[in-house]
Amino acid sequence: MSDDGVQSDLPAAAAAVPAERDLFDKFAPLIAEREALLSSGVRDPFGIVMEEVKSPTVAVIKGKETILLGTYNYMGMTFDPDVIAAGKEAFDKFGTGTNGSRALNGTFHDHMEVEQALREFYGTTGAIVFSTGYQANLGVISAIAGKGEYVILDADSHASIYDGCAMGNAEIVRFRHNSVEDLDKRLGRLPKEPGKLVVLEGVYSMLGDVAPLKEMVAVAKKHGAMVLVDEAHSMGFFGPNGRGVYEDQGLEDQVDFVIGTFSKSVGTVGGFCVSNHPKFEILRFVCRPYIFTASLPPAVVASAATSIRKLMHAHNKRAHLWENTRQLHGGLKRLGFRLPTDEPQSAVVAVLLEDQTQAVAMWHALLEAGLYVNVARPPATPAGTFLLRCSVCAEHTNEQIAQVIAMFEAAGRATGAIG
Repeated sequence: MSDDGVQSDLPAAAAAVPAERDLFDKFAPLIAEREALLSSGVRDPFGIVMEEVKSPTVAVIKGKETILLGTYNYMGMTFDPDVIAAGKEAFDKFGTGTNGSRALNGTFHDHMEVEQALREFYGTTGAIVFSTGYQANLGVISAIAGKGEYVILDADSHASIYDGCAMGNAEIVRFRHNSVEDLDKRLGRLPKEPGKLVVLEGVYSMLGDVAPLKEMVAVAKKHGAMVLVDEAHSMGFFGPNGRGVYEDQGLEDQVDFVIGTFSKSVGTVGGFCVSNHPKFEILRFVCRPYIFTASLPPAVVASAATSIRKLMHAHNKRAHLWENTRQLHGGLKRLGFRLPTDEPQSAVVAVLLEDQTQAVAMWHALLEAGLYVNVARPPATPAGTFLLRCSVCAEHTNEQIAQVIAMFEAAGRATGAIG
Protein backbone atom coordinates (compact mmCIF):
# COMPACT_ATOMS: atom_id res chain seq x y z
CA MET A 1 0.00 0.00 0.00
CA SER A 2 1.44 3.41 -0.94
CA ASP A 3 1.26 6.51 1.29
CA ASP A 4 -1.83 7.75 -0.58
CA GLY A 5 -3.65 4.49 -0.04
CA VAL A 6 -3.18 3.17 -3.57
CA GLN A 7 -2.22 -0.50 -3.86
CA SER A 8 1.22 -0.86 -5.50
CA ASP A 9 1.65 -3.50 -8.23
CA LEU A 10 5.43 -3.69 -7.61
CA PRO A 11 6.77 -6.42 -5.32
CA ALA A 12 8.94 -5.20 -2.49
CA ALA A 13 12.12 -6.67 -4.02
CA ALA A 14 11.56 -4.88 -7.33
CA ALA A 15 10.80 -1.59 -5.64
CA ALA A 16 14.08 -1.69 -3.71
CA VAL A 17 16.94 0.24 -5.31
CA PRO A 18 19.95 -2.06 -5.85
CA ALA A 19 23.27 -1.05 -4.38
CA GLU A 20 25.52 0.65 -6.89
CA ARG A 21 28.15 -1.71 -8.26
CA ASP A 22 31.59 -0.19 -8.84
CA LEU A 23 32.72 -1.13 -12.34
CA PHE A 24 36.32 -0.61 -11.25
CA ASP A 25 36.22 -3.50 -8.78
CA LYS A 26 37.64 -5.86 -11.40
CA PHE A 27 40.83 -3.80 -11.49
CA ALA A 28 41.46 -4.18 -7.73
CA PRO A 29 44.49 -6.53 -8.06
CA LEU A 30 46.20 -4.20 -10.55
CA ILE A 31 45.42 -1.13 -8.43
CA ALA A 32 46.92 -2.84 -5.38
CA GLU A 33 50.02 -3.88 -7.31
CA ARG A 34 50.58 -0.32 -8.55
CA GLU A 35 50.06 1.19 -5.10
CA ALA A 36 52.56 -1.26 -3.60
CA LEU A 37 55.10 -0.35 -6.27
CA LEU A 38 54.74 3.39 -5.70
CA SER A 39 54.84 3.03 -1.91
CA SER A 40 58.25 1.37 -2.24
CA GLY A 41 59.71 4.68 -3.42
CA VAL A 42 60.11 3.69 -7.08
CA ARG A 43 58.93 6.11 -9.74
CA ASP A 44 55.93 5.10 -11.81
CA PRO A 45 57.44 3.40 -14.92
CA PHE A 46 54.38 4.41 -16.93
CA GLY A 47 54.14 7.98 -15.66
CA ILE A 48 57.34 9.52 -16.98
CA VAL A 49 57.03 13.15 -18.12
CA MET A 50 59.46 14.63 -20.63
CA GLU A 51 59.84 18.20 -19.39
CA GLU A 52 62.01 19.16 -22.36
CA VAL A 53 63.29 17.24 -25.37
CA LYS A 54 66.63 18.58 -26.50
CA SER A 55 67.39 16.19 -29.36
CA PRO A 56 66.38 12.73 -30.63
CA THR A 57 68.61 11.22 -27.92
CA VAL A 58 68.39 13.56 -24.92
CA ALA A 59 65.49 14.84 -22.78
CA VAL A 60 65.01 16.46 -19.39
CA ILE A 61 63.18 14.25 -16.86
CA LYS A 62 62.66 15.50 -13.30
CA GLY A 63 65.08 18.33 -14.02
CA LYS A 64 67.88 15.98 -15.14
CA GLU A 65 69.37 15.49 -18.60
CA THR A 66 68.59 11.90 -19.59
CA ILE A 67 69.73 9.75 -22.51
CA LEU A 68 66.71 8.42 -24.40
CA LEU A 69 66.90 4.72 -25.25
CA GLY A 70 63.21 3.89 -25.29
CA THR A 71 61.44 6.13 -27.79
CA TYR A 72 61.20 4.16 -31.11
CA ASN A 73 62.81 7.19 -32.78
CA TYR A 74 64.94 4.76 -34.78
CA MET A 75 66.09 7.13 -37.51
CA GLY A 76 66.18 10.27 -35.36
CA MET A 77 63.92 12.31 -37.66
CA THR A 78 62.09 14.28 -34.94
CA PHE A 79 64.57 17.17 -35.03
CA ASP A 80 65.46 17.08 -38.73
CA PRO A 81 65.44 20.75 -39.89
CA ASP A 82 63.65 20.02 -43.18
CA VAL A 83 60.95 17.97 -41.43
CA ILE A 84 60.35 20.71 -38.86
CA ALA A 85 60.26 23.40 -41.58
CA ALA A 86 57.62 21.46 -43.53
CA GLY A 87 55.43 21.23 -40.44
CA LYS A 88 55.76 24.96 -39.69
CA GLU A 89 54.86 25.88 -43.26
CA ALA A 90 51.74 23.68 -43.12
CA PHE A 91 50.70 25.31 -39.84
CA ASP A 92 50.86 28.72 -41.50
CA LYS A 93 48.97 27.62 -44.64
CA PHE A 94 46.32 25.29 -43.21
CA GLY A 95 46.03 25.97 -39.47
CA THR A 96 46.18 23.51 -36.61
CA GLY A 97 43.66 20.84 -37.60
CA THR A 98 41.19 19.50 -40.16
CA ASN A 99 38.03 19.32 -38.03
CA GLY A 100 36.76 16.35 -39.98
CA SER A 101 37.29 12.87 -41.35
CA ARG A 102 38.99 12.04 -44.63
CA ALA A 103 35.59 11.11 -46.08
CA LEU A 104 34.19 14.61 -45.43
CA ASN A 105 36.29 17.77 -45.13
CA GLY A 106 39.44 16.16 -43.73
CA THR A 107 41.49 15.69 -46.89
CA PHE A 108 43.98 18.51 -47.41
CA HIS A 109 46.78 18.90 -49.94
CA ASP A 110 49.35 17.31 -47.64
CA HIS A 111 47.24 14.19 -47.02
CA MET A 112 47.46 13.52 -50.75
CA GLU A 113 51.15 14.41 -50.69
CA VAL A 114 52.07 11.98 -47.90
CA GLU A 115 50.19 9.16 -49.64
CA GLN A 116 52.16 9.91 -52.80
CA ALA A 117 55.39 9.89 -50.79
CA LEU A 118 54.46 6.43 -49.48
CA ARG A 119 53.81 5.15 -53.03
CA GLU A 120 57.24 6.41 -54.05
CA PHE A 121 58.96 4.99 -50.94
CA TYR A 122 57.38 1.52 -51.26
CA GLY A 123 57.05 1.38 -55.04
CA THR A 124 53.34 0.55 -54.80
CA THR A 125 50.26 1.77 -56.63
CA GLY A 126 48.16 2.24 -53.49
CA ALA A 127 48.61 4.00 -50.15
CA ILE A 128 46.05 4.91 -47.48
CA VAL A 129 46.90 6.95 -44.38
CA PHE A 130 45.19 6.48 -41.02
CA SER A 131 45.32 8.67 -37.91
CA THR A 132 47.46 6.11 -36.03
CA GLY A 133 49.28 2.86 -36.76
CA TYR A 134 46.90 1.15 -34.35
CA GLN A 135 43.95 2.27 -36.47
CA ALA A 136 45.66 1.04 -39.64
CA ASN A 137 45.69 -2.52 -38.30
CA LEU A 138 42.26 -2.12 -36.75
CA GLY A 139 40.73 -0.89 -39.98
CA VAL A 140 42.43 -3.02 -42.61
CA ILE A 141 42.21 -6.37 -40.82
CA SER A 142 38.58 -5.93 -39.76
CA ALA A 143 37.57 -4.76 -43.25
CA ILE A 144 39.22 -7.29 -45.55
CA ALA A 145 38.55 -10.47 -43.55
CA GLY A 146 34.82 -10.97 -43.07
CA LYS A 147 32.28 -13.50 -41.86
CA GLY A 148 33.07 -17.03 -42.99
CA GLU A 149 36.72 -16.14 -43.74
CA TYR A 150 39.87 -16.65 -41.66
CA VAL A 151 42.63 -14.55 -40.11
CA ILE A 152 45.72 -16.57 -39.19
CA LEU A 153 48.09 -14.72 -36.89
CA ASP A 154 51.24 -15.18 -34.82
CA ALA A 155 50.45 -15.77 -31.13
CA ASP A 156 52.78 -12.88 -30.18
CA SER A 157 51.08 -10.38 -32.48
CA HIS A 158 50.72 -6.75 -31.42
CA ALA A 159 47.56 -5.67 -29.57
CA SER A 160 46.38 -3.66 -32.59
CA ILE A 161 46.38 -6.85 -34.68
CA TYR A 162 44.38 -8.73 -32.08
CA ASP A 163 41.96 -5.81 -31.78
CA GLY A 164 41.55 -5.68 -35.56
CA CYS A 165 40.58 -9.35 -35.42
CA ALA A 166 38.14 -8.71 -32.56
CA MET A 167 36.48 -5.86 -34.45
CA GLY A 168 35.93 -8.02 -37.53
CA ASN A 169 33.77 -11.09 -38.06
CA ALA A 170 36.35 -13.53 -39.40
CA GLU A 171 37.37 -16.74 -37.65
CA ILE A 172 40.69 -16.34 -35.80
CA VAL A 173 43.44 -18.98 -35.85
CA ARG A 174 46.70 -18.51 -33.93
CA PHE A 175 50.00 -20.28 -34.55
CA ARG A 176 53.12 -20.54 -32.36
CA HIS A 177 55.41 -17.55 -32.50
CA ASN A 178 57.63 -17.57 -35.61
CA SER A 179 56.89 -21.28 -36.24
CA VAL A 180 56.74 -22.01 -39.96
CA GLU A 181 55.73 -25.60 -39.21
CA ASP A 182 52.80 -24.63 -36.99
CA LEU A 183 51.58 -22.08 -39.55
CA ASP A 184 51.66 -24.75 -42.24
CA LYS A 185 49.82 -27.24 -40.04
CA ARG A 186 47.06 -24.83 -39.06
CA LEU A 187 46.51 -23.57 -42.60
CA GLY A 188 46.33 -27.18 -43.76
CA ARG A 189 43.46 -27.89 -41.38
CA LEU A 190 41.27 -25.11 -42.76
CA PRO A 191 38.72 -25.59 -45.56
CA LYS A 192 40.10 -24.60 -48.96
CA GLU A 193 37.18 -22.46 -50.17
CA PRO A 194 37.02 -19.52 -47.69
CA GLY A 195 39.30 -16.50 -48.01
CA LYS A 196 42.29 -16.42 -45.69
CA LEU A 197 44.56 -13.62 -44.45
CA VAL A 198 47.89 -14.46 -42.80
CA VAL A 199 49.06 -11.58 -40.58
CA LEU A 200 52.77 -11.34 -39.73
CA GLU A 201 55.20 -8.77 -38.32
CA GLY A 202 58.65 -8.06 -39.69
CA VAL A 203 60.11 -7.25 -36.26
CA TYR A 204 58.36 -8.16 -33.01
CA SER A 205 58.61 -5.15 -30.73
CA MET A 206 59.20 -6.76 -27.34
CA LEU A 207 62.12 -9.10 -28.03
CA GLY A 208 63.27 -7.44 -31.25
CA ASP A 209 63.29 -10.77 -33.11
CA VAL A 210 62.76 -10.97 -36.87
CA ALA A 211 60.16 -13.21 -38.50
CA PRO A 212 61.21 -15.85 -41.06
CA LEU A 213 58.99 -14.10 -43.59
CA LYS A 214 60.40 -15.86 -46.66
CA GLU A 215 59.37 -19.30 -45.40
CA MET A 216 56.10 -18.10 -43.90
CA VAL A 217 54.96 -16.28 -47.03
CA ALA A 218 55.76 -19.39 -49.09
CA VAL A 219 53.56 -21.48 -46.77
CA ALA A 220 50.75 -18.92 -46.94
CA LYS A 221 50.80 -18.86 -50.73
CA LYS A 222 50.87 -22.67 -50.87
CA HIS A 223 47.54 -22.65 -49.04
CA GLY A 224 46.03 -19.84 -51.13
CA ALA A 225 46.15 -17.17 -48.40
CA MET A 226 46.77 -13.45 -48.78
CA VAL A 227 49.53 -11.94 -46.61
CA LEU A 228 49.66 -8.76 -44.54
CA VAL A 229 52.96 -7.76 -42.89
CA ASP A 230 53.24 -5.11 -40.19
CA GLU A 231 56.62 -3.41 -40.69
CA ALA A 232 56.24 -0.77 -37.95
CA HIS A 233 59.56 -1.65 -36.28
CA SER A 234 61.61 -2.17 -39.44
CA MET A 235 60.68 0.70 -41.77
CA GLY A 236 63.62 2.95 -42.50
CA PHE A 237 66.52 0.59 -41.84
CA PHE A 238 65.76 -2.92 -43.19
CA GLY A 239 66.29 -3.62 -46.87
CA PRO A 240 68.17 -1.70 -49.58
CA ASN A 241 65.51 1.04 -49.59
CA GLY A 242 64.50 0.84 -45.94
CA ARG A 243 61.09 -0.65 -46.71
CA GLY A 244 61.28 -3.37 -44.08
CA VAL A 245 62.02 -7.02 -43.46
CA TYR A 246 59.86 -8.12 -46.39
CA GLU A 247 62.12 -6.14 -48.74
CA ASP A 248 65.23 -7.42 -46.98
CA GLN A 249 64.05 -11.00 -47.60
CA GLY A 250 63.09 -10.36 -51.26
CA LEU A 251 59.30 -10.61 -50.91
CA GLU A 252 58.05 -7.39 -52.48
CA ASP A 253 56.08 -9.20 -55.18
CA GLN A 254 54.55 -11.71 -52.75
CA VAL A 255 53.25 -9.64 -49.81
CA ASP A 256 49.75 -8.27 -50.47
CA PHE A 257 49.53 -5.55 -47.79
CA VAL A 258 52.15 -3.70 -45.75
CA ILE A 259 51.11 -1.86 -42.59
CA GLY A 260 53.31 0.82 -41.09
CA THR A 261 53.38 3.81 -38.78
CA PHE A 262 54.74 7.34 -38.72
CA SER A 263 55.44 7.16 -34.97
CA LYS A 264 58.66 5.16 -35.27
CA SER A 265 61.25 5.91 -37.98
CA VAL A 266 59.23 8.70 -39.62
CA GLY A 267 59.26 10.66 -36.37
CA THR A 268 55.68 11.92 -36.04
CA VAL A 269 52.29 10.19 -35.66
CA GLY A 270 49.94 8.32 -38.00
CA GLY A 271 49.58 4.97 -39.72
CA PHE A 272 49.26 3.61 -43.23
CA CYS A 273 48.72 0.64 -45.48
CA VAL A 274 50.32 0.23 -48.91
CA SER A 275 49.49 -2.35 -51.57
CA ASN A 276 49.54 -3.15 -55.28
CA HIS A 277 46.12 -4.82 -55.15
CA PRO A 278 43.96 -3.44 -58.00
CA LYS A 279 40.91 -3.06 -55.73
CA PHE A 280 42.81 -1.50 -52.83
CA GLU A 281 41.06 1.90 -52.97
CA ILE A 282 37.73 0.39 -51.89
CA LEU A 283 39.15 0.27 -48.36
CA ARG A 284 38.45 4.01 -48.09
CA PHE A 285 34.73 3.13 -48.17
CA VAL A 286 34.70 0.09 -45.88
CA CYS A 287 37.30 0.80 -43.13
CA ARG A 288 35.40 2.20 -40.17
CA PRO A 289 38.51 3.55 -38.34
CA TYR A 290 39.32 5.48 -41.54
CA ILE A 291 35.80 6.76 -42.22
CA PHE A 292 34.77 7.74 -38.71
CA THR A 293 37.99 9.33 -37.35
CA ALA A 294 39.21 12.90 -37.70
CA SER A 295 42.11 13.08 -40.11
CA LEU A 296 45.66 13.96 -39.11
CA PRO A 297 46.55 17.66 -38.71
CA PRO A 298 48.13 19.16 -41.83
CA ALA A 299 51.43 19.90 -40.06
CA VAL A 300 51.74 16.21 -39.12
CA VAL A 301 51.26 14.88 -42.65
CA ALA A 302 53.48 17.58 -44.17
CA SER A 303 56.26 16.61 -41.74
CA ALA A 304 55.69 12.92 -42.50
CA ALA A 305 55.88 13.42 -46.28
CA THR A 306 59.20 15.24 -45.98
CA SER A 307 60.58 12.66 -43.56
CA ILE A 308 59.59 9.71 -45.78
CA ARG A 309 61.25 11.25 -48.83
CA LYS A 310 64.45 11.84 -46.85
CA LEU A 311 64.39 8.25 -45.56
CA MET A 312 64.56 7.05 -49.17
CA HIS A 313 68.17 8.29 -49.26
CA ALA A 314 69.20 7.83 -45.61
CA HIS A 315 71.85 5.20 -46.29
CA ASN A 316 74.40 6.67 -43.86
CA LYS A 317 71.79 6.88 -41.11
CA ARG A 318 70.84 3.24 -41.66
CA ALA A 319 74.48 2.17 -41.45
CA HIS A 320 75.08 4.11 -38.24
CA LEU A 321 71.92 2.72 -36.62
CA TRP A 322 73.17 -0.83 -37.21
CA GLU A 323 76.63 0.16 -35.91
CA ASN A 324 75.02 1.50 -32.70
CA THR A 325 72.90 -1.62 -32.32
CA ARG A 326 75.89 -3.96 -32.65
CA GLN A 327 77.86 -1.86 -30.16
CA LEU A 328 75.06 -1.95 -27.55
CA HIS A 329 74.18 -5.62 -28.01
CA GLY A 330 77.83 -6.69 -27.87
CA GLY A 331 78.57 -4.59 -24.80
CA LEU A 332 75.59 -5.88 -22.82
CA LYS A 333 76.34 -9.47 -23.81
CA ARG A 334 79.97 -9.18 -22.67
CA LEU A 335 78.77 -7.91 -19.29
CA GLY A 336 76.71 -11.07 -18.83
CA PHE A 337 73.18 -9.75 -19.35
CA ARG A 338 70.64 -12.23 -20.73
CA LEU A 339 69.62 -11.25 -24.26
CA PRO A 340 67.05 -13.10 -26.41
CA THR A 341 69.40 -13.47 -29.40
CA ASP A 342 73.11 -14.16 -29.78
CA GLU A 343 73.42 -11.42 -32.40
CA PRO A 344 71.35 -8.24 -32.81
CA GLN A 345 68.41 -8.83 -35.15
CA SER A 346 66.90 -5.34 -35.08
CA ALA A 347 67.19 -1.93 -33.43
CA VAL A 348 65.29 -3.33 -30.41
CA VAL A 349 67.67 -4.78 -27.82
CA ALA A 350 65.84 -6.52 -24.97
CA VAL A 351 67.46 -7.32 -21.63
CA LEU A 352 65.75 -10.23 -19.84
CA LEU A 353 65.35 -10.05 -16.05
CA GLU A 354 64.30 -12.60 -13.43
CA ASP A 355 61.01 -11.05 -12.32
CA GLN A 356 59.07 -7.80 -12.07
CA THR A 357 60.87 -6.70 -8.91
CA GLN A 358 64.29 -6.97 -10.53
CA ALA A 359 63.08 -5.41 -13.79
CA VAL A 360 61.61 -2.37 -12.04
CA ALA A 361 64.66 -2.01 -9.79
CA MET A 362 66.95 -2.02 -12.82
CA TRP A 363 64.74 0.45 -14.66
CA HIS A 364 64.68 2.78 -11.65
CA ALA A 365 68.44 2.59 -11.15
CA LEU A 366 69.05 3.44 -14.81
CA LEU A 367 66.64 6.36 -14.71
CA GLU A 368 68.32 7.75 -11.60
CA ALA A 369 71.65 7.47 -13.43
CA GLY A 370 70.27 9.42 -16.40
CA LEU A 371 69.07 6.73 -18.83
CA TYR A 372 65.49 6.10 -19.96
CA VAL A 373 64.50 2.66 -21.23
CA ASN A 374 61.16 0.80 -21.31
CA VAL A 375 60.22 -1.76 -18.67
CA ALA A 376 57.82 -4.42 -19.95
CA ARG A 377 55.90 -7.31 -18.41
CA PRO A 378 53.03 -9.64 -19.34
CA PRO A 379 50.60 -9.30 -21.03
CA ALA A 380 52.67 -6.97 -23.23
CA THR A 381 55.44 -9.59 -23.21
CA PRO A 382 55.24 -13.39 -23.59
CA ALA A 383 54.07 -15.19 -20.44
CA GLY A 384 56.62 -15.09 -17.62
CA THR A 385 58.90 -12.63 -19.42
CA PHE A 386 60.09 -9.43 -17.73
CA LEU A 387 62.49 -7.19 -19.59
CA LEU A 388 64.00 -3.81 -20.26
CA ARG A 389 63.59 -2.78 -23.87
CA CYS A 390 66.19 -0.56 -25.51
CA SER A 391 65.31 1.18 -28.78
CA VAL A 392 68.47 2.32 -30.52
CA CYS A 393 68.53 5.55 -32.56
CA ALA A 394 70.65 6.47 -35.57
CA GLU A 395 71.48 9.75 -33.80
CA HIS A 396 73.06 8.12 -30.75
CA THR A 397 76.79 8.77 -30.77
CA ASN A 398 79.33 6.04 -30.14
CA GLU A 399 80.19 7.86 -26.90
CA GLN A 400 76.55 7.79 -25.76
CA ILE A 401 76.30 4.05 -26.41
CA ALA A 402 79.49 3.49 -24.40
CA GLN A 403 77.99 5.58 -21.59
CA VAL A 404 74.78 3.52 -21.75
CA ILE A 405 76.75 0.26 -21.41
CA ALA A 406 78.55 1.65 -18.35
CA MET A 407 75.21 2.64 -16.79
CA PHE A 408 73.84 -0.86 -17.38
CA GLU A 409 76.90 -2.38 -15.73
CA ALA A 410 76.51 -0.26 -12.59
CA ALA A 411 72.74 -0.85 -12.36
CA GLY A 412 73.13 -4.55 -13.09
CA ARG A 413 75.64 -5.08 -10.31
CA ALA A 414 73.58 -3.03 -7.86
CA THR A 415 70.40 -5.05 -8.52
CA GLY A 416 72.01 -8.48 -8.90
CA ALA A 417 71.12 -8.77 -12.60
CA ILE A 418 74.79 -9.50 -13.31
CA GLY A 419 77.55 -10.74 -11.02
